[in-house]
Amino acid sequence: MADSSPSSTTVSRTALLLLRVLTFIFLFIALILIAVAKQTDDNTGEKIKFSDFYTYRYMISTIIIGFVYNLLQMGFSIFTVVSGNRVLSGDGGYLFDFFGDKIISYFLISGSSAGFGLTVELRRGAPSNSFTDKAHASASLLLIGFLFTAMASTFTSFALSKKTNS
Repeated sequence: MADSSPSSTTVSRTALLLLRVLTFIFLFIALILIAVAKQTDDNTGEKIKFSDFYTYRYMISTIIIGFVYNLLQMGFSIFTVVSGNRVLSGDGGYLFDFFGDKIISYFLISGSSAGFGLTVELRRGAPSNSFTDKAHASASLLLIGFLFTAMASTFTSFALSKKTNS
Protein backbone atom coordinates (compact mmCIF):
# COMPACT_ATOMS: atom_id res chain seq x y z
CA MET A 1 0.00 0.00 0.00
CA ALA A 2 1.44 3.37 -1.02
CA ASP A 3 2.06 6.10 1.55
CA SER A 4 -0.33 8.99 0.79
CA SER A 5 1.17 11.46 3.25
CA PRO A 6 2.70 14.57 1.69
CA SER A 7 6.46 14.81 1.42
CA SER A 8 8.45 17.13 3.68
CA THR A 9 9.21 19.29 0.63
CA THR A 10 5.48 19.75 -0.08
CA VAL A 11 4.80 20.60 3.55
CA SER A 12 7.64 23.15 3.70
CA ARG A 13 6.54 24.75 0.40
CA THR A 14 2.98 25.04 1.70
CA ALA A 15 4.17 26.43 5.05
CA LEU A 16 6.35 28.95 3.23
CA LEU A 17 3.38 30.03 1.11
CA LEU A 18 1.26 30.41 4.26
CA LEU A 19 3.95 32.57 5.90
CA ARG A 20 4.17 34.76 2.78
CA VAL A 21 0.38 35.19 2.69
CA LEU A 22 0.30 36.12 6.38
CA THR A 23 3.15 38.61 5.89
CA PHE A 24 1.29 40.10 2.92
CA ILE A 25 -1.92 40.50 4.96
CA PHE A 26 -0.19 42.12 7.94
CA LEU A 27 1.82 44.49 5.74
CA PHE A 28 -1.30 45.44 3.80
CA ILE A 29 -3.19 46.31 6.99
CA ALA A 30 -0.14 48.19 8.34
CA LEU A 31 0.02 50.17 5.10
CA ILE A 32 -3.65 51.12 5.31
CA LEU A 33 -3.40 52.13 8.98
CA ILE A 34 -0.39 54.41 8.55
CA ALA A 35 -1.74 55.89 5.30
CA VAL A 36 -5.07 56.90 6.88
CA ALA A 37 -3.55 58.19 10.14
CA LYS A 38 -4.49 61.86 10.40
CA GLN A 39 -5.00 64.19 13.31
CA THR A 40 -5.93 67.85 13.66
CA ASP A 41 -3.66 69.83 15.98
CA ASP A 42 -5.83 71.39 18.68
CA ASN A 43 -3.62 74.48 18.97
CA THR A 44 -3.17 75.40 15.30
CA GLY A 45 -6.00 73.53 13.57
CA GLU A 46 -3.41 72.09 11.18
CA LYS A 47 -3.85 68.54 9.86
CA ILE A 48 -1.06 66.16 10.86
CA LYS A 49 -0.42 63.12 8.69
CA PHE A 50 2.26 60.46 8.33
CA SER A 51 4.06 62.36 5.55
CA ASP A 52 4.82 65.19 7.99
CA PHE A 53 7.38 62.93 9.72
CA TYR A 54 10.47 61.49 8.04
CA THR A 55 10.36 58.47 10.31
CA TYR A 56 6.84 57.53 9.28
CA ARG A 57 7.78 58.07 5.64
CA TYR A 58 10.64 55.62 6.18
CA MET A 59 8.26 53.20 7.88
CA ILE A 60 5.80 53.33 4.99
CA SER A 61 8.68 52.84 2.54
CA THR A 62 9.76 49.68 4.34
CA ILE A 63 6.16 48.46 4.32
CA ILE A 64 5.88 49.04 0.56
CA ILE A 65 9.23 47.37 -0.18
CA GLY A 66 8.25 44.37 1.96
CA PHE A 67 4.79 44.32 0.41
CA VAL A 68 6.13 44.24 -3.16
CA TYR A 69 8.76 41.61 -2.31
CA ASN A 70 6.13 39.41 -0.64
CA LEU A 71 3.76 39.82 -3.56
CA LEU A 72 6.52 38.61 -5.88
CA GLN A 73 7.44 35.73 -3.57
CA MET A 74 3.77 34.76 -3.16
CA GLY A 75 3.51 34.43 -6.93
CA PHE A 76 6.66 32.28 -6.99
CA SER A 77 5.38 30.17 -4.08
CA ILE A 78 1.95 29.63 -5.62
CA PHE A 79 3.58 28.54 -8.87
CA THR A 80 5.89 26.17 -6.96
CA VAL A 81 3.08 24.63 -4.88
CA VAL A 82 0.77 24.19 -7.89
CA SER A 83 3.29 22.98 -10.47
CA GLY A 84 5.92 21.39 -8.24
CA ASN A 85 8.62 23.31 -10.14
CA ARG A 86 10.45 26.46 -9.11
CA VAL A 87 10.18 29.65 -11.16
CA LEU A 88 13.86 30.45 -10.62
CA SER A 89 15.57 27.12 -11.11
CA GLY A 90 19.09 26.25 -10.04
CA ASP A 91 21.12 27.74 -7.24
CA GLY A 92 20.18 31.31 -8.21
CA GLY A 93 16.58 30.84 -7.11
CA TYR A 94 17.57 29.47 -3.72
CA LEU A 95 20.09 32.28 -3.24
CA PHE A 96 17.48 34.90 -4.24
CA ASP A 97 15.03 33.49 -1.68
CA PHE A 98 17.68 33.25 1.05
CA PHE A 99 19.22 36.71 0.67
CA GLY A 100 15.93 38.37 -0.27
CA ASP A 101 14.24 37.14 2.89
CA LYS A 102 17.20 38.22 5.03
CA ILE A 103 17.38 41.72 3.54
CA ILE A 104 13.62 42.31 3.59
CA SER A 105 13.30 41.10 7.17
CA TYR A 106 15.97 43.63 8.21
CA PHE A 107 14.10 46.39 6.38
CA LEU A 108 10.87 45.43 8.12
CA ILE A 109 12.35 45.37 11.62
CA SER A 110 14.10 48.71 11.07
CA GLY A 111 10.85 50.30 9.86
CA SER A 112 8.95 48.90 12.82
CA SER A 113 11.58 50.09 15.28
CA ALA A 114 11.61 53.56 13.78
CA GLY A 115 7.82 53.74 13.96
CA PHE A 116 7.76 52.63 17.58
CA GLY A 117 10.47 55.13 18.49
CA LEU A 118 8.73 58.14 17.00
CA THR A 119 5.36 57.11 18.39
CA VAL A 120 6.82 56.94 21.92
CA GLU A 121 8.35 60.39 21.45
CA LEU A 122 5.08 61.87 20.15
CA ARG A 123 3.16 60.39 23.08
CA ARG A 124 5.60 61.77 25.64
CA GLY A 125 3.85 64.46 27.62
CA ALA A 126 0.75 64.33 25.42
CA PRO A 127 -2.35 62.19 25.65
CA SER A 128 -2.80 59.31 23.27
CA ASN A 129 -4.75 60.20 20.14
CA SER A 130 -6.02 58.41 17.04
CA PHE A 131 -2.95 59.40 15.01
CA THR A 132 -0.41 57.89 17.39
CA ASP A 133 -2.69 54.92 18.08
CA LYS A 134 -2.86 54.10 14.34
CA ALA A 135 0.87 54.65 13.93
CA HIS A 136 1.55 52.36 16.90
CA ALA A 137 -0.81 49.70 15.51
CA SER A 138 0.87 49.96 12.11
CA ALA A 139 4.33 49.53 13.67
CA SER A 140 3.02 46.52 15.61
CA LEU A 141 1.66 44.91 12.46
CA LEU A 142 4.95 45.63 10.72
CA LEU A 143 6.72 43.87 13.57
CA ILE A 144 4.46 40.83 13.10
CA GLY A 145 5.22 40.97 9.36
CA PHE A 146 8.92 40.89 10.26
CA LEU A 147 8.37 37.81 12.42
CA PHE A 148 6.63 35.95 9.59
CA THR A 149 9.37 36.96 7.15
CA ALA A 150 12.01 35.80 9.63
CA MET A 151 10.22 32.45 9.88
CA ALA A 152 10.09 32.23 6.08
CA SER A 153 13.80 33.00 6.07
CA THR A 154 14.34 29.91 8.20
CA PHE A 155 12.57 27.76 5.62
CA THR A 156 14.62 29.25 2.79
CA SER A 157 17.79 28.66 4.82
CA PHE A 158 16.90 24.98 5.12
CA ALA A 159 16.06 24.78 1.42
CA LEU A 160 19.41 26.37 0.51
CA SER A 161 21.35 24.01 2.76
CA LYS A 162 19.50 20.99 1.31
CA LYS A 163 20.28 22.23 -2.20
CA THR A 164 23.99 22.76 -1.53
CA ASN A 165 24.30 19.38 0.25
CA SER A 166 22.72 17.42 -2.60
